[in-house]
Amino acid sequence: MQQQFIPSLMGIEEEQSSDPPPSTLRVEEPPSAPVQEQVTKSKALLQWNDWRWQIRNRIRTLQDLSSYVPGLSNSENLHAVIAKYPMAITPYYASLIRRIDFSDPVFRMSVPNPQEMCDPPCLSEDPLEEHEDMPVPGLIHRYRDRALVIATTTCSMYCRHCTRKRIAGTRESSISPRRLAQVVEYLRATPEISDVIISGGDPLTMSDAMIESVLSAIRSVPSVQIIRIGTRVPVVLPMRITDELVQMLRKYHPLWINTHFNHPNELTPESAAACTKLADAGIPLGNQSVLLRGVNDQPQIIEQLCRGLVRIRVRPYYLYQCDLVRGVEHFRTSVRAGIEIMEYLRGRVSGLAIPTFVVDAPHGGGKIPVLPNYVVSMSPTHTVLRNYEGLLVNYPEPGVETAADEFTEQIGTPGVWELSSGRASVILPAKTQRGQRREKLRPKRNVGSTAFLFDA
Repeated sequence: MQQQFIPSLMGIEEEQSSDPPPSTLRVEEPPSAPVQEQVTKSKALLQWNDWRWQIRNRIRTLQDLSSYVPGLSNSENLHAVIAKYPMAITPYYASLIRRIDFSDPVFRMSVPNPQEMCDPPCLSEDPLEEHEDMPVPGLIHRYRDRALVIATTTCSMYCRHCTRKRIAGTRESSISPRRLAQVVEYLRATPEISDVIISGGDPLTMSDAMIESVLSAIRSVPSVQIIRIGTRVPVVLPMRITDELVQMLRKYHPLWINTHFNHPNELTPESAAACTKLADAGIPLGNQSVLLRGVNDQPQIIEQLCRGLVRIRVRPYYLYQCDLVRGVEHFRTSVRAGIEIMEYLRGRVSGLAIPTFVVDAPHGGGKIPVLPNYVVSMSPTHTVLRNYEGLLVNYPEPGVETAADEFTEQIGTPGVWELSSGRASVILPAKTQRGQRREKLRPKRNVGSTAFLFDA
């Protein structure tokens, strides 16, 4: 009953998109070969770079999967997982698997895991209570000036950590003209909404004509200033970013796209080319990663991912704490782990490459940014701040007239109280790399002069 009810609730009716329906992988004699060998044969025999072929030939069953991943257990446990949470993997994304076990990040994000059947009481099907913020079917209105439209229930790949896992794969349909008209009517009646996110499913799995019908309808609302598209297509189906699609999207500026890279192994020449096409068309790109245990919960992995993203002109936007969704408990990390990652990134990579770590709060509370504590102490006259090195410095509030230097001779080694009271201005950590660089530079320059800046 739940699976029949939810797609209707999300505003998706029986009308299918114009693209051919998916089917199972058709190989006359599935070879027992490693992933890369199977991919090589597929590229040679089939239309690998045709995104429609990739959609039609998604891996949907364990039998399909065994063609790419030989030796996979054909257990009842996995059949039960797929029956509850459907599987779909594009052949392209399967080709990124390097190890055939759950230690491989691509394998872990795409292949069903018996642990998905473990559901502690704190989890729920819809922890964000999207259905409570749905004034018309298919439109979620949580924040005052923003709304999210569920344009389709189809994805090219069903991520095992999906926040809408209750819907993914239960029925693959696109929003009907009648539902779209209801969405537009609500937007016209609610002019404070200036920013509309088109989501799903994955809206870029629809045909160009269907995508344009949604964009055109939303752009017809005078109060809508910005349209955003949320998609994982550049990651799992990069050949979908065709020249024809990009030319169509350009007509609906200002248009933004947020994609969903989770691990550096997903940054391939194909995904980079897809992002380059979009960026060259003037479409700003952001990335929304999810913090996933066993995938990217190490600071060095997130650093490598963020550096790789900015190289292909994708701005790291959000790092999400994993939602309290049924079927994803084995992916969840502690909030502390995310704070430690943010602490690690600051000072190591440019602020341009640092996402905002957020918890999308249960009960529809929205995104709450979570940061390391950089405010150490506050007084009416001074705020004591900490930087990434451990340096403590006071920031004088307006109206403070006494300089800390006047007290320095009297107090000896300062502490936090001296900073917050204004009796000292800084506590320097010992032997930082930056401090050592400064020591090397001091004999070379005339402190207090600008001459050093221009010496040949």
